[in-house]
Amino acid sequence: MEPDNGTRISEFLLLGLSEEPELQPLLFGLFLSMYLITVFGNLLIILAVSSDSHLHTPMYFFLSNLSFVDICFTSTTVPKMLVNIQTQSKVITYEGCITQMYFFILFAGLDVNLLTVMAYDRFVAICHPLHYTVIMHPELCGQLVLVSWIISALHSLLQSLMTLQLSFLPLLPIPHFFCELNQMIQLACSDTFFNNLVMYFAAVLLGSVSLAGILYSYSKIISSLRGMSSAKGKYKAFSTCASHLSVISLFYLTSLGVYLSSSATHNARSSATASVLYTVVTPMLNPFIYSLRNKDIKGALKRFLGMAGRKITE
Repeated sequence: MEPDNGTRISEFLLLGLSEEPELQPLLFGLFLSMYLITVFGNLLIILAVSSDSHLHTPMYFFLSNLSFVDICFTSTTVPKMLVNIQTQSKVITYEGCITQMYFFILFAGLDVNLLTVMAYDRFVAICHPLHYTVIMHPELCGQLVLVSWIISALHSLLQSLMTLQLSFLPLLPIPHFFCELNQMIQLACSDTFFNNLVMYFAAVLLGSVSLAGILYSYSKIISSLRGMSSAKGKYKAFSTCASHLSVISLFYLTSLGVYLSSSATHNARSSATASVLYTVVTPMLNPFIYSLRNKDIKGALKRFLGMAGRKITE
């Protein structure tokens, strides 16, 4: 049944991960903790990179941008979820839902684009070390980040505008903890053929281009490593890629896992629970992955925290 033309949809209901009252305090504490760790951890990476001149290199410039995007990515979904749990309200306005969906798609796309750009950076650093500073000059780094923003913003705008053309029932219950594009399309009561077409085409196009770029970069890196005679040189070169490979694997495997689980079970609530992996857990783990095995980051963090501690005591 379609809503009357004169009816304006003003609100939706986000059902969240569970409707059990006894689980709400546990969910609130768990997601608040993960959100604070995500924001604090990624903010430390940004501050460490910006405060240490030794880290003013393309690799750490992209890393600080990734940390900023991860903060924004998590902030599009978790705060609203926490407010809804705390106020015992499931309501989100129509405008708020579309806005949340727009920024979620934007920052998810930026995550993918930045991981691809970082793979290209590692390719140039390892395969063309003598020309690295010439190729990866500051202007190119800025342009790569700018292009990533433009592509993600245009894709997000397209999906949001197409969703605005759909009709929904009043107070539509959404079995998720945020307004996710696929859920919105499935729950619409108007024709969604073109929405599904554009959604899957864009996902395949952008995802395949990104993955192809990453695979090409690392195939060249592996080929270059095999040609090195020094074991120490191989280890040093590969160690600069280890953190990036870990983040790529975590992001793509969790995203793929969510897609496969939702396709196999057709259970919206199970899909919402699985979505926590790439929307909350992955951005929380990224700072640990990049800092635990990285001596430069650990050294910069120690110097930054030491300076901050001295200023507080003065």
